Amino acid sequence: MSAIHGANELPVSAPQERGDAARNRLLLLDAARMLIAERGADAVSMDDIAAAAGVGKGTLFRRFGSRAGLMMVLLDEDERAIQQAFLFGPAPLGPEAPPLQRLLAFGRERLRFVQTHRDLLLDANRDPDSRYSAPFAVMHTHIRVLLQAAGSTGDLDAQADALLALLDADYVSRQLLERGRSLDTLGDAWDSVARKLCGT
Repeated sequence: MSAIHGANELPVSAPQERGDAARNRLLLLDAARMLIAERGADAVSMDDIAAAAGVGKGTLFRRFGSRAGLMMVLLDEDERAIQQAFLFGPAPLGPEAPPLQRLLAFGRERLRFVQTHRDLLLDANRDPDSRYSAPFAVMHTHIRVLLQAAGSTGDLDAQADALLALLDADYVSRQLLERGRSLDTLGDAWDSVARKLCGT
C-alpha cells in the first residue's frame, strides 16, 4: 500500500492563514453549505455565496479560484474520511480484509458517498481539472493495487478506469434518477465486474 501514501495528501489551504482570511474562508464555506442544502448546487451562484457570507465576490474567487475549486474544498473533509477508512480503517474496507473483499466494500461505500454528495460532485465534474483531481488519483491507485493483489492480470490501469466509471457521479445520478436503479443494484453491478476482473 505504500504506493498510495502521499497521493492522499489533499492540500486545500495554506498551512497558516491570517485571521481575517481564515474567518472569510469559514464564512464562505458555511454559506455555500447552507445554500446548497437549501437549493441544490445547480441553483447556487458564486454571487449568492458571497452575499450570504457578507464578503465580496472577488474574495471568493481569490480564495477558491473557481466554482469547481469551491466545490472540491466542500468535498475535501468527507473525501479525507473515506480515504482514512479504506487506507487504514477496519475490515472490510481496511487493510485487514482480503483484497477482493476490500474492493467489493470500496465500491459500495463509494456509491453511498456519491449519492450523499451528488450535487457537489456533479458540479465539480464540470471542470476536467476537478474531475481528475487528487481524490480521483488516490482511488485509482487504491483500486489498481487491490486488483493486482486479488490476482487480476492484464492492463490494471484500464481495469481501474473501467471500475471508476461505475462510480462516476454523472453515471450514478443517471442510473438512480433516470433509469430507476437503486444503490443495491449498482453495488451488485460493481461486485459482478470486480469479481470477473479478479477471475472469480
